[in-house]
Amino acid sequence: MRHGILVRVSVAVVILVFAIGTWVKGGKFDPGWLKFFSAAVLLATIVFALWDLWLWKIRPSQLFPGVPRRIGGTWKGTLTSFWEDPATGRRAAPKTVYLVVRQTASLVSVKLLTNESRSASSLAAVSTVDGTSELAYLYLNRPDPRFEEGSRMHHGSTVLSLSGEPVSRMRGRYWTDRDTRGELNFHQWTAEFIDDFDEAQSVFDKRV
Repeated sequence: MRHGILVRVSVAVVILVFAIGTWVKGGKFDPGWLKFFSAAVLLATIVFALWDLWLWKIRPSQLFPGVPRRIGGTWKGTLTSFWEDPATGRRAAPKTVYLVVRQTASLVSVKLLTNESRSASSLAAVSTVDGTSELAYLYLNRPDPRFEEGSRMHHGSTVLSLSGEPVSRMRGRYWTDRDTRGELNFHQWTAEFIDDFDEAQSVFDKRV
């Protein structure tokens, strides 16, 4: 819906500018421009769709300022929790996790898969400020029923710094509304979108 409105407004502005230009130069307004409105909207819609789904990904486009870094696919990494067991004072060992990123030029969605739960983003964005690119998102974590007793559903946020050209590593931290936090480090990537922990583990194990 948002893109449709943007296309129509853009086309209307272009046609209006041409019509005014014609009127100023010729001394009269030519409404004939309006017959091209539908064709212009269709052409602009196609161009916007091509850009949003594909053109922004190609190497030349990635060099333009304001174009989001391409990180779509499935990433393998580690999650290190800073939470300490009150009884022992020890932290849990780092665990393998998978981050699934679906991305267009205008939208990003993120899923984090672990052996105990999965998180899905409610809001996500890839941005670049002062030469530093980041993926930031808010999420809802839903534990597997087998682990609900020790890990309840919760909300959280994550910020990952992107490095490499193209991006080859993502690293950052997460925070939850349970007053816990930790570190995430992703260093392996596949273009496949894998929404199951065991399947992702199998795919990456075959690549070793």
